[in-house]
Amino acid sequence: MQEILDAIQSQDAESADFAALPLPESYRAVTVHKDETELFAGLATRDKDPRKSLHLDDVPVPELGPGEALVAVMASSVNYNSVWTSIFEPMSTFGFLERYGRLSELTKRHDLPYHIIGSDLAGVVLRTGPGVNAWHPGDEVVAHCLSVELESSDGHNDTMLDPEQRIWGFETNFGGLAEIALVKSNQLMPKPDHLSWEEAAAPGLVNSTAYRQLVSQNGAGMKQGDNVLIWGASGGLGSYATQFALAGGANPICVVSSPQKAEICRAMGADAIIDRNAEGYKFWKDEHHQDPKEWKRFGNRIRELTGGEDVDIVFEHPGRETFGASVYVTRKGGTIVTCASTSGFQHEYDNRYLWMSLKRIVGSHFANYREAWEANRLVAKGKIHPTLSKVYSLEDTGQAAHDVHRNVHQGKVGVLALAPAEGLGVRDHEMRAKHLDAINRFRDI
Repeated sequence: MQEILDAIQSQDAESADFAALPLPESYRAVTVHKDETELFAGLATRDKDPRKSLHLDDVPVPELGPGEALVAVMASSVNYNSVWTSIFEPMSTFGFLERYGRLSELTKRHDLPYHIIGSDLAGVVLRTGPGVNAWHPGDEVVAHCLSVELESSDGHNDTMLDPEQRIWGFETNFGGLAEIALVKSNQLMPKPDHLSWEEAAAPGLVNSTAYRQLVSQNGAGMKQGDNVLIWGASGGLGSYATQFALAGGANPICVVSSPQKAEICRAMGADAIIDRNAEGYKFWKDEHHQDPKEWKRFGNRIRELTGGEDVDIVFEHPGRETFGASVYVTRKGGTIVTCASTSGFQHEYDNRYLWMSLKRIVGSHFANYREAWEANRLVAKGKIHPTLSKVYSLEDTGQAAHDVHRNVHQGKVGVLALAPAEGLGVRDHEMRAKHLDAINRFRDI
């Protein structure tokens, strides 16, 4: 691995030099183990500790197949799917790997007694398989997490509709929280030159997800002037939604849970902010009954911030805890777009406020190839910025996942893989200087 790292850090190494590097027999990777899927049996979700289930193992380098690439991972990041994997909720990911393994002789590689997790990376291409022409050893890349087979016509209009659509590092093996990752070559995108490795690895999954959910016509189709309610507006996903709303001329109404998180939203440029804890919103009376009076109070507060207008779009991802309120406060003809359920998968709402007011609920999941590319392009152009707040070592990935699970983090948390320190990998220092305050925004608060 040291030879690989030396080549990456060299100013003179060319593609042929990377192609000539010998691959190691094994590499370090963050894994969960199949024989530990019952580790947290009987525990409440909050009490399940990723530090106990995530391991740093030496694993063999996987076989490289057609249309694939092996990437030396300089940095990665933790997403909520990493948390779900680590606590085996809502189910063990080994079921995903078993099903994928039955698809073909080549996909059998993924069905292993360990699962290498992680759905983001920034790094350097080491090898490409047969049929790969657009990428070469030595290319500096980031990877989006959409893995599809594209053998069905269903996926050719929107790759997210492919019957064999999977999220790399969650529903497939050989993910990005490792020193080497295996990806399909069409997951690769150019690394933004003005960002360090850890900064470039941070946007990936959440940036693309927010783009599809909010901007794309496959999601809410946000336009200038829209009032957009954003739950968790300073978090890993919401921080990108807030940036997209501001960059697109919309009016974000940012819902946060502390004064510190409210300050982050102000630093991004948002004015309309609701600290739900400070204002004491309790949308559930008890485990089984919601409180419509609280929905109404919340809606009145939104109108105070918008000059009397209801929201056109709700950017939903908490799920059970907030969904009833989200449906209620959306304007007539408006859209609730949901991509996750971090507070619970069973959503409840009063359908009268949906059907009689002609509102829409849109399900949104990651992004198709084009959407991921467009989202990365905006990062590369300095229109959207990383929201990296803290960086962990590969050895401390369990702690990083624990912090995300407990929601004690801001924005995104990064993980160094092969990169020996933070701040490396910047190629365009002039552009970086122009955006340095925005790049460091989540670190400075």
